[in-house]
Amino acid sequence: MTNIEDYRFETKFNIKNAILSDVEYQLKTHPKIFSRIHECRFVNNIYFDTLNMDNYHDNVDGLSDRIKVRIRWYGDLFGFIERPTLEIKIKKGGLGRKISIPINSFLFDNNISIKYMEDMINNSIIPIYIREIIRFVRPTLINRYRRVYYLSADGIFRATLDNSQQFYKFSYGYNTFVESVKINNIILEVKYNYSARSMAPSVINGFLFRVTKNSKYVNGIELLNQVYA
Repeated sequence: MTNIEDYRFETKFNIKNAILSDVEYQLKTHPKIFSRIHECRFVNNIYFDTLNMDNYHDNVDGLSDRIKVRIRWYGDLFGFIERPTLEIKIKKGGLGRKISIPINSFLFDNNISIKYMEDMINNSIIPIYIREIIRFVRPTLINRYRRVYYLSADGIFRATLDNSQQFYKFSYGYNTFVESVKINNIILEVKYNYSARSMAPSVINGFLFRVTKNSKYVNGIELLNQVYA
């Protein structure tokens, strides 16, 4: 049985027409004194959905209980992907948690296909209950962005800054991945555990930005539909 402490809150700010250094300055001068941790890196995702795009519609419709399925890796987008992870993001109201499962390495290039991805996943060691969740999904979208990591001085609140976002369509047939859709918005996410919920309002209000609903998956699907309609 999942404990409530396994879930966390994620508050998002979709910041348009901003300079990264200005947003970072707000983190550094915030009362919680956020500092950089880790090296910044590129995050790559292949998102999956059903034929009816159920996960997309659940998000757009604002369903409180929903899931997101993706494969994630870091560094180069193309080439031999050595340490990919299958991730299931589970959302229940304002709370969410993530199940991460290492899967087999694979080659990501122009020859990749849905059949190739299905075979790779089928040959990976994945718990039966996760296989039931992903049974009817297939790749729909690739996205990539540069992520910077921050942590508050008290170690309770984490923050990430995402910029340089790119989106590629995952087609049924031949995938060239030559053209991508790019957006320059900066996404700030503040993340904290359930136990820190009473402290959160003062932390969130310490930023000069407006809290917004944001899903990179939804944004990517809608942007690509506009371009390739």
